Amino acid sequence: MQITIDEEKCCGAGQCVLVAPDVFDQRDEDGVVVLLDAAPPADQLDTVREAAAVCPAAAIEVSA
Repeated sequence: MQITIDEEKCCGAGQCVLVAPDVFDQRDEDGVVVLLDAAPPADQLDTVREAAAVCPAAAIEVSA
């Protein structure tokens, strides 16, 4: 699984953190997404894809 973050698109909504807190976090100063685990276990694939799907700015891309 490859996770790509586009920080320029991120609006800081935090939906990804709510869905997958082991993989995503937010910077304190501006709320922009931070990738905590660039290679999460395979059993988290569905959760990471859900986090990408709920991102209102489409700032997260996941490829297998």
